[in-house]
Amino acid sequence: MKIMEQSEFEKTNVFGTGKPNEAYAKYFIGNSFINPLTDPKQTPIHLSNVTFEPGCRNNWHIHHASKGGGQILICTAGSGWYQEEGKDAVSLEPGCVIVIPAQTKHWHGAKADSWFSHIAMEVPGNNTSNEWLEPVSEQEYQKLK
Repeated sequence: MKIMEQSEFEKTNVFGTGKPNEAYAKYFIGNSFINPLTDPKQTPIHLSNVTFEPGCRNNWHIHHASKGGGQILICTAGSGWYQEEGKDAVSLEPGCVIVIPAQTKHWHGAKADSWFSHIAMEVPGNNTSNEWLEPVSEQEYQKLK
C-alpha cells in the first residue's frame, strides 16, 4: 500500500516511527528512523521497527555468521523493496516476511513514492557481524517499477 503523505503513513505505522537513525545514517540514502521494540539486555533477540522516507534505502550489506545468523524483515506499513545480489527486486507490502540467510548480499528500503516500515530482527548466530558495502546507485534504484 503506497503512502506518500507522512501524516497518513503514521496512522498505519503501528510500531511507531521512532527517532532519526543517526548511528547508521552513513549507510542510508535518505532519512531513516528506528524504534527499538526489545531491550538487548533483556533478550537475545533484538527487534526494531525501521522506517524509511520515500526513496530511502540502505546500502548493499551482508550479515556474516559462522553458524546461524542472518536477518528477518517483517513488513508492517507502506511499500518498499528488497533485493539480493544477482536477483530481481521484490516488492514489499504489509504482511510480507523476508528471511535473509547469513552471507547474502542485499539491500532494502522504501519505494520512491511511499513511506515504508519493517521490523528488523537479527537472527542469533555465532561470530555475527554486519558488513556495509556500496550504496544502491540512483540508476539501479530508478529502474525499479
